[in-house]
Amino acid sequence: MTMAKTRLILLAATTAAMLALPGVGGAQSTPGAAIAGDQPGMWTGRTVEYTPSGISLIGEAEVLQGDNRLRANRIDMTLSDGALTKAEAVGGVYFVTPDQTMRGDRAVYDIANDTLTVTGDVILNQGRNVATGGRLVYNLRTETARWEGGADGRVQGVFYPRGN
Repeated sequence: MTMAKTRLILLAATTAAMLALPGVGGAQSTPGAAIAGDQPGMWTGRTVEYTPSGISLIGEAEVLQGDNRLRANRIDMTLSDGALTKAEAVGGVYFVTPDQTMRGDRAVYDIANDTLTVTGDVILNQGRNVATGGRLVYNLRTETARWEGGADGRVQGVFYPRGN
């Protein structure tokens, strides 16, 4: 494989990963609306590993596209026949869009099921609104979400009326 082809595959896969990651928040926003599909993508990590079945960004891993940022200790992207099938971020996961931030210990985006699963002390912010729990499963196709309790067994939220 030529170096130019390798670079193209890496860029295409990481850009696809950013396009795949949704803006979460259920009724708070339209899924994927914050993802800027026409923006160039960029990635970085202390180490990058490529195999025909995937790409791993290891150590201070970060994928950026437009105003959207995914940061974690490690970001693994699984490829099948050159197409992205799954993206997984592990360790200090932090996903930022212009309207929302999400934190957790692990995030997995399964493209076949169109679901994003975030686990481990999940915190979702939109403006002053905050929701917390132990596990969030968000379906982009149906625009439905399921929160499960955190360490205290509960899901909690604080929401402010518009204009406050």
